Amino acid sequence: MAYVDWHMQGMQISNCNCNLGCPCQFNALPTHGNCRAFVFIQIDKGHFGDVPLDGLCWGGFYEWPGPIHLGNGTAMPIIDERANAEQRAALEALAHGKETEPGSLITQVFSTTLSTALPTQFKPIDLKIDQKAGTAQVKIKDLIDAFAEPIKNPITGQVHRATVSLPTGFEYTEAEFLSGTSKTSGPIKLEFNGTHAHIAKVNWSTHGLVR
Repeated sequence: MAYVDWHMQGMQISNCNCNLGCPCQFNALPTHGNCRAFVFIQIDKGHFGDVPLDGLCWGGFYEWPGPIHLGNGTAMPIIDERANAEQRAALEALAHGKETEPGSLITQVFSTTLSTALPTQFKPIDLKIDQKAGTAQVKIKDLIDAFAEPIKNPITGQVHRATVSLPTGFEYTEAEFLSGTSKTSGPIKLEFNGTHAHIAKVNWSTHGLVR
């Protein structure tokens, strides 16, 4: 099957309801038996066919009643309102896992576990990711207010920075694990306080991660 040739590079922030470290990252069951999460991506450079994607942001909210692989999930894509009609169509397709080789990338894998797709939201996305400091912030009016910071030692309060490598992963090759706090409004309720988060470089394409 022929797919649209696409590629994007940038940074991502993800935050979920699991304890720090998230057992799902290591093929174990989620902390609370279910999964609730968000992910947002800043595209520094990208294209979908001949449609440029440079400088745009996108992401989504997700929830599953049990472990992700058991399915019956719900997702709501959120796309930068600055995107024009062609860019919106491109990012919406990618958010739904389309034009991507099966099993090669998180969005495509997630798409096989969803039973409900809520209408895509087109909003101004205030996304800031500082890889050097290990911090991130996402603000979307009437939808989400979230931030992530390095994990801290519970006894001394000192910063504890942790980087994890997944050389065969389908989301990232290397990520820094953080502590995330967030609250959302709307149909998918996410309320996290010091739960697992991570930031990672995005180098995604039609064929999955570019390593």
